[in-house]
Amino acid sequence: MLRFTHVTKVYPRSGIALDGVSFSLKRGEFAFLTGASGAGKSTLLKLIHMEERPTDGEVLVGTTSSDHLKPGEVAKLRRRLGVVFQDFRLLETRTAGQNVAFALEVTGTPRGAIPGKVTRALSQVGLSSKANAYPAELSGGEQQRVAIARALVNDPFLLIADEPTGNLDERSTRSIFQLLKDISAAGTAVVMATHDLDLVRIANFRTIELDHGKVVRDTDAVGATIHPPDFVPLAPLNDLG
Repeated sequence: MLRFTHVTKVYPRSGIALDGVSFSLKRGEFAFLTGASGAGKSTLLKLIHMEERPTDGEVLVGTTSSDHLKPGEVAKLRRRLGVVFQDFRLLETRTAGQNVAFALEVTGTPRGAIPGKVTRALSQVGLSSKANAYPAELSGGEQQRVAIARALVNDPFLLIADEPTGNLDERSTRSIFQLLKDISAAGTAVVMATHDLDLVRIANFRTIELDHGKVVRDTDAVGATIHPPDFVPLAPLNDLG
């Protein structure tokens, strides 16, 4: 599903962002990504999305390797990844349904298939009744649910959530986290970057902690150290559509 093998990322001006990072994530697995600001979380997420390439080592997402990345593979890969941000990034002039539909339009989904997919995605996040509401008419938690629906509408095998509860109150945080757990339980792997250590402690999920670009902790729910599991690649991207 996802594997980092001795990954180092160095930026010319700021220096080392990641230093020899190795871990694997299985299908349907949920993992928190923690660490102080500047620890390397954002860089790691960019490497998963292939927005950045490693200076050394290999990132393998599905069957797409950073070592042998072909021009056409990036777009195919990103169609099978979902990304959720802290600030929602919804289009204010589009309704909830139109925001979700936009993710399908830009990937060339046949027009006739879009309404059904949008309805299903909004239903999955509990917002069927809000399809015609604009972002300004929604609460922060509802806006984040629309953003998650947009991330889910292309049936991703991996969901990347970058501080998805950072702008939410405690009640909305619990609601969004429960939704992400449900998504993981349904078979989509989830990587959730967060500063909310209380949530991490209470939730009891795998936690990968970065410090100055290094993995300093990688533990399962009971605190046992995880060694990289056997990696079983997905079918080739051509077979994924």
